[in-house]
Amino acid sequence: MSRVITETMVRVEDVHKSYGTGAAAVHALRGVSFEVPRGELVALKGRSGSGKTTLLNIVGGLDAPDRGRVAVDGRNLAALDEDGLLALRRDHVGFVFQSFGLIPILSAAENVGVPLRLRRADPREREERVGLLLSLVGLADHAAQRPGEMSGGQQQRVAIARALANSPALLIADEPTGQLDAETGHAVMELLRAVVRSEHVTALVATHDTTLLDLADRVLELSDGEITEH
Repeated sequence: MSRVITETMVRVEDVHKSYGTGAAAVHALRGVSFEVPRGELVALKGRSGSGKTTLLNIVGGLDAPDRGRVAVDGRNLAALDEDGLLALRRDHVGFVFQSFGLIPILSAAENVGVPLRLRRADPREREERVGLLLSLVGLADHAAQRPGEMSGGQQQRVAIARALANSPALLIADEPTGQLDAETGHAVMELLRAVVRSEHVTALVATHDTTLLDLADRVLELSDGEITEH
C-alpha cells in the first residue's frame, strides 16, 4: 500500500466521471482538481445534481473515476485493491449521510459502537469510546434511546458519533443537514466544526445550504462538473 505522510489530507487531480455513453452521456465531473489540508473543514457547495455525491463517493473510495488521481491521507486510491479500499473506508474515513443510516433496533450507544465491534475492539475500550463520543455530540443522556425515539437532529448527532468511532483521519459528510430544519441544521454544522478541532479530523462536507458556508474554513463550488474556490 503506497502511502506518504503529507500536510494534505485529500488531493484530487484532473478527475473525470461520466455515466452512460455517446450523446446520452452525463458528465458528472470534468477535470476536477483541489486539495484539502489536514485539520480543515471544507464545504462543497452546489445545486442538487451538480455532482457533489459523485465526487464524495470517489474521494471516499466508494466509486472510481474514469480518469484522474485521488489520494487520501497519503494513499493513492488507484493503487489499492478491494481489500485495501475496504481498509481505507473502515480505518481512515468516516461517512455521514443525509439519511442518518442508523439501525432502528439498536440504541444510540449500540449504533455508535457498531464500527468498533466490526474491528473487534476490546469491550472496555469500546464502551469508553462510545461514551466519549456521545458526550462529544451532546447525547450522553440519550445512550439507551433508539433512533425512533429521537429527533432528526439527535439522530444525525448519533450518526456523526458513529462516523468518528474508529478515529478516522477524514470525515466525509453528504448533505448532513438536508433533512433538518434550519436551526437544527446550523447546530449540526457547528458540531462538525467543533469535531474537526476536538478530534483533529479533516472534514469535507457537501451542502446546498448557503447559510452554513460561513462555518467552513474554505468553500468549493461544483457547477457543471467543474470546481471553483470561493
